[in-house]
Amino acid sequence: MSQKWQCGVLLRRYKRFLADVRLSDGTEITIHCPNTGSMRQCVVPESPCWFSDSGNPKRKYRHTWEVATTPSGHWAGINTGRANQLVRQGIESGVVAELQGYDRLRPEVRYGQENSRIDFLLESEEERCYVEVKSVTLMETPGHGLFPDAVSERGRKHLRELMDIVHQGDRGVLLFCVQHTGVAQVAPADEIDPAYGDTLRQAMAAGVEVYAYRAEIDPQRAAIALTQRLPVKARL
Repeated sequence: MSQKWQCGVLLRRYKRFLADVRLSDGTEITIHCPNTGSMRQCVVPESPCWFSDSGNPKRKYRHTWEVATTPSGHWAGINTGRANQLVRQGIESGVVAELQGYDRLRPEVRYGQENSRIDFLLESEEERCYVEVKSVTLMETPGHGLFPDAVSERGRKHLRELMDIVHQGDRGVLLFCVQHTGVAQVAPADEIDPAYGDTLRQAMAAGVEVYAYRAEIDPQRAAIALTQRLPVKARL
């Protein structure tokens, strides 16, 4: 990242898109929360958090929450908008080994039977590969990352679309972007959304490839990048 993040103390998250933060001088400010999910296990009042500054005084909330401290003391990158950036960087740098060898990468391409947009379409003369990205920030027990953190019909729709893609003869890939420094493996959150877990297992059986890559997070340097592939389990 080109700009250092600022550190503060998280006071609360509310109205989904807002969070109050206390600065080192005692000042309290309201910042934008770029996460529409439940943020389960990511909102800890009176814990350190880091946020970026857009530098735009015309924005109503010029600061954006980037990293939270979890109950286990790990860091979680809660800006879901960064997940696609991280995966794209991982593909282009060669870190995501399973998605190499393509001539072209196109983001946000319309596709499917249910009027979806794929996060990335990779193309070569030989094949096409449809890549759906999901951000993982939930860890309920040590080392176990879970998705989703709330019931997700949209997530199930994307799995159905990927199954159709595989049926048509193209590659369909679900890539979990793990923005949590304590996660060592990923599995579906069956206790939160059992229907998603069932659909994920159907997709895996149908040939949808499922991978997980964890990001290294260094909030002091405003640095975050995918570095390590993690195992994906069909069930915990």
